[in-house]
Amino acid sequence: MEDLAAYGGLFVAAFAAATILPAQSELVLAGLLLAGKYNDALLLLVASIGNVLGSLLNWALGRGVEHFRHRSWFPVSAADLDKAQAYYQRWGYWSLLASWVPLIGDPLTVAAGVMREPLVRFLLLVSLAKTGRYLALYLILRQAS
Repeated sequence: MEDLAAYGGLFVAAFAAATILPAQSELVLAGLLLAGKYNDALLLLVASIGNVLGSLLNWALGRGVEHFRHRSWFPVSAADLDKAQAYYQRWGYWSLLASWVPLIGDPLTVAAGVMREPLVRFLLLVSLAKTGRYLALYLILRQAS
């Protein structure tokens, strides 16, 4: 049961971290990796899936942004969204490789929805970026220990 709670908690943290909710998935993942009680590959998989699905929620919100943009619950401010759209227009879909970067990554995934980025390409690039970030963290922790 403890394993389920650990993996479930990591999934929730990773999902929330991809939205504007205050969550820090890297710290949760690092703690679980350092505990040494869990399957490392499964931890990386769970964190990656949770984070990509959170970004998918942002993409879906972006698809309907014009309808919801000024609602109080909308996860990105109008200024942040405008900035992300400008960045996205300048760099195109390759900007999704920066979707893991704090502060700009979440608005970029919303902007991808606004800009009608095809779902398959969105998922491929975001999965690469998000999984790559977790893999880099894993490698850093393994070298340090």
